[in-house]
Amino acid sequence: MTKDKALEIFESTGALLNGHFELSSGLHSPQYFQCARVLQYPKYAELFCKEIVKNVKDERIDCVISPAIGGVIVGQECARLLGCRAIYAERESGVMTLRRGFDIKHDERVFVVEDVVTTGGSVKEVLQLVKGVGAEVVGVGYIVDRSNGKRLFEEPSYAVFQMDVVTYKPEKCPFCKENARAVKPGSRNIN
Repeated sequence: MTKDKALEIFESTGALLNGHFELSSGLHSPQYFQCARVLQYPKYAELFCKEIVKNVKDERIDCVISPAIGGVIVGQECARLLGCRAIYAERESGVMTLRRGFDIKHDERVFVVEDVVTTGGSVKEVLQLVKGVGAEVVGVGYIVDRSNGKRLFEEPSYAVFQMDVVTYKPEKCPFCKENARAVKPGSRNIN
């Protein structure tokens, strides 16, 4: 899939927002990728997730894990395409953890997926969780790479497309200097 085609889908579903946003990382940006607006359409969830899993289709994968909330649909669809189970990690008292009876066995091969990555903070927490039980991480896959090409993970990483989006630390944000209120549409603080 080309970057232009991916952006066309994001724009046609209203998933590429323009304004003043506070990202889950705490950084501010004039653009926000609301992947839920794309993933509400199963045909697009399948389309983007096929692009992710084609990178690991020849690997043995026992489990796909994603951080909640944003990565849950991506994880479910990637697992369906790979023929394995899907689980997700969620925050409990600010710490990424497995709940709801989910577990990872020490000998499993795990693929970590997410919707959008900017600094990789949530994915890094999930990677730590997976490695903490001694499981093997096969790789990391996500739809949108907002890192501006930074290598965020030691593991092989696959993005459907990379988007060089401007980000600012809050104290350097030109919108904040104009007293514009930042909108925080992400899921980081959802209980």
